[in-house]
Amino acid sequence: MNMMSKIGQSRTGRAGSKLAAPARSNGEGPKVLRTGFIPLVDASVLIAAAEFGFAAKEGLTLDLVKDVSWANVRDRLAFRQFDIAHMLSPMPVASMLGLGSNPSPTIAPFSLGRGGNAITLSIRLFERMRGIGGISETASALENARALAKVLKAMKERGETLPTLGMTYPFSSHNYEFRYWLAAGGIDPDRDVKLVVVPPPLTSDALAAGAIDGFCVGAPWNMVASERGVGRIVAAKQDIWPSAPEKVIGMRPEWAESHPETVSRLVTALDAAARWCDQAENHDTLAEALADPRFIAAPVDIIRHVLAGQFSLDAKGNRRVIDNYFTFHRGFANYPKPGHALWIYSQMIRWGQAEFSEAGLRAAASAYRPDLYRKALGIGPAEPDIGTEGDGKADRFMDGHVFDPAEMAAYVRNFAVRSPLPHHPDRHEI
Repeated sequence: MNMMSKIGQSRTGRAGSKLAAPARSNGEGPKVLRTGFIPLVDASVLIAAAEFGFAAKEGLTLDLVKDVSWANVRDRLAFRQFDIAHMLSPMPVASMLGLGSNPSPTIAPFSLGRGGNAITLSIRLFERMRGIGGISETASALENARALAKVLKAMKERGETLPTLGMTYPFSSHNYEFRYWLAAGGIDPDRDVKLVVVPPPLTSDALAAGAIDGFCVGAPWNMVASERGVGRIVAAKQDIWPSAPEKVIGMRPEWAESHPETVSRLVTALDAAARWCDQAENHDTLAEALADPRFIAAPVDIIRHVLAGQFSLDAKGNRRVIDNYFTFHRGFANYPKPGHALWIYSQMIRWGQAEFSEAGLRAAASAYRPDLYRKALGIGPAEPDIGTEGDGKADRFMDGHVFDPAEMAAYVRNFAVRSPLPHHPDRHEI
């Protein structure tokens, strides 16, 4: 079956193609939305909406602009160079809390899905984990973290330089997931390793050059490193918190208020694109689009494997299949749940980026806007918007902790590893 018959739309952005006729437009709001994104597989829904006619069906054109760093995306949205943006799930939360070097208010009415991150360590470091930590090729994420803790203890005893580990942005799922994984193994991420910011497309090269000893980023860059033989994947996002939101659509609150019909049409288009991206029979077509130099510019075979959750853990042939490594639509993956924003806030408190307060709770929850999602689609999950995480298996964390937003302060205090002092992550943004 060809692409046209699969989705019933004309593909845009290719020579000789035509936009599908707009299904509705009442003259309200902009028709062309300048949209910033970072070259990652979790931008799939945006790219599919632009390329395969889902936005056109709603009378919109997404003008996709590839950027190089999350700080750039944040600033260009704040300074009105972008109308909307592909953003890390914690970025709107940080903005509403007034954190970072340019905390312009930002809201998220739509999540782009779940999954996609992984933690990769250098082959040299992983081999030491096998030797000192005694782990097997099939060790769990928690076993790997504990093995790394043994290696770090040995390195300190020998006076060796501690590892440098890369993540993409201080207010990122990668930062909090990396820290969560390290701390679950008994490692203090502020004292036992050095965390630095590295843009996702540069992580594999930085690992190969020895500039970093590991990283946590989104697909496809972990598998790019493993396929090159320079890294070993030791944990995935699903190992840490399976239901975690990964990227969201960010926009300025006043822009959303000024263009309510455009926001609704955008959410409708993205919902349809997300549903299409979830269907396995569309993954070959999606992978070909993502591999395009305009978007991710990575090998199409690697992207196909990533979409299928088929991981080459290293260059030795060790593999792992992760069910639902990417979830673009199923299970209300696109619903912007304020309870998830509050977990992000808990980690900002845990690692010294923010202080706990009732005002902080309100500000963090206000970053995610389920009201705009429901207005556009008329649907949403049955559970309360702000509820207890941990009711189901997917909401449990790798160390057994269960998050209740109503007990935020106690939740943070119960972690054995946490930061006692405030940090200033805005000094290290790029």
